[in-house]
Amino acid sequence: MKKKLLITLGIILAMAVSSVVGFAVAAMNTPKHPSDYKIGVSYDKALESDKPMLVLFYVDWCGYCMKFMPKFKTLSGIYKNKYNFVMLNVEDEQNKELVADVGISGFPTVYILDPKYDNRVLMANNYYHNLPKFRTELDRYLRIRKLLDKASEMEEK
Repeated sequence: MKKKLLITLGIILAMAVSSVVGFAVAAMNTPKHPSDYKIGVSYDKALESDKPMLVLFYVDWCGYCMKFMPKFKTLSGIYKNKYNFVMLNVEDEQNKELVADVGISGFPTVYILDPKYDNRVLMANNYYHNLPKFRTELDRYLRIRKLLDKASEMEEK
């Protein structure tokens, strides 16, 4: 009887320890800052492409930026063939000129930047946590870009 009790307690203790270890490992792998997410390509690489880019301007201390990151990651998976996804830390000195040019005043800020047509579209921040509305706006831009492409082709002929 004592032997069964000791075996049962041993099993319970082993399960408890493995749960705590599993939780600790998961906590260690959980991103703590937006920059821990490695989504997309560099701004310079995106400029070389023909695709428009979806640029996230963020700072690592911003809680709202961190809350937005799972959505940004989801969008990057859905639209990876249609947009270049770019993450720019506003506090990084090498981004200073672009940040000033775009006029970032809050975090996160998401723009569609399209160098092909020298176009910038500020995404309304009320869409950041509403994935269907965000996707509607991304799809709308792609439709407009197709029209611009067709008009450009017509001018060349």
